[in-house]
Amino acid sequence: MIIFRYLSREILTSTFAICIVLLLVLISGRFVKYLGNALAGNLDPGVIFAVIGYRIPGFLELTIPLGFFLAILLVFGRLHVENEMSVLRSSGISERRLISYVLSIALILSALVGWLSLSVSPGGAAKAEMILKAQEEMTELDKVKPKKFYRLSGNKGVTYAESISEDRELNDVFLSINAGSDEAYDNRLVVVVAEKGRQEKSADGEHRFLVMDKGYRIEGVPGSYNYQITHFEQYGSKLKSPKKVLKDPETDAITSLELWNSDDPEYKATLQWRLSAPLMVVIIVLLAVPLSRTNPRKGRFAKLLPAVLLYFFYLMALNIIRENMETGEIPIGLTLLPVHAIFLSLGCFLIWIEELTFFFKKLLKTG
Repeated sequence: MIIFRYLSREILTSTFAICIVLLLVLISGRFVKYLGNALAGNLDPGVIFAVIGYRIPGFLELTIPLGFFLAILLVFGRLHVENEMSVLRSSGISERRLISYVLSIALILSALVGWLSLSVSPGGAAKAEMILKAQEEMTELDKVKPKKFYRLSGNKGVTYAESISEDRELNDVFLSINAGSDEAYDNRLVVVVAEKGRQEKSADGEHRFLVMDKGYRIEGVPGSYNYQITHFEQYGSKLKSPKKVLKDPETDAITSLELWNSDDPEYKATLQWRLSAPLMVVIIVLLAVPLSRTNPRKGRFAKLLPAVLLYFFYLMALNIIRENMETGEIPIGLTLLPVHAIFLSLGCFLIWIEELTFFFKKLLKTG
């Protein structure tokens, strides 16, 4: 039990540290993407952290297997470099026994990844998708903030409101629109200043308008004396129609039960992908332990790069099969299990080769 606790502490500590680093990389990349959309006016900055928070379980689903794989390589590599592995073997603790210890840890992490993959991650993705779709159907008026100039889509102009009430009524509204439709009036502008402004829908509900009360409409070319000033009691300007929200969610946001009950190839492929994540956690133990063997003179990182390349080849093979299943190029009856079986066999082969080599070395020394 002392050896088990020692391995558990070292591997889990390294896994946690690596997962934190990988998670920060994924979050920062997604944050930059959402921040770019926010700067373009397509996303409310206030929802960025909420969307990222709901996506974190999906990130963990990806980072935990890789972090666990790297942790095994680093911990067992150090055992080999510092000759602790030789001491363990001389004490009667075989590599198979150490693998059984690591597999015990892997089963716990596999259950965690399975819970994230099958339950938590789809729920978080559904909530994040709901927020993003709600942002997509917002009109330009919904995105206006008080005391800030907002650029209209297509660089058609800008709008401004001194304050906004709880029912989204704008006070002291300013609207500037590029109204040029003729080559002779390319620089013509329409400036509207009003006391109040609000959003209204057409009778059929298809179109929305910015309706302003008690103000002035000024039309002309900047720098020219040819302009018109019109006083109005009520003035309306058509807003860009919001995007219609898609009813069909992304497969990542669909519950596992719905995927199970569906005959759609894309849904079946997604379900098998979710089941593959916890299975990977167990199989990578059989790959990482033999790949961590290294000569003390070469250092603990000697086989790290080949091992990581093998892991990504494993992940890439699963992705390729999944994509071909979704498009129908591969029958849905052919699951992702053959890919897992290949790498499981490879891990067992690497373990067997090392044990066979160690046996012959021991036999030659005794002979």
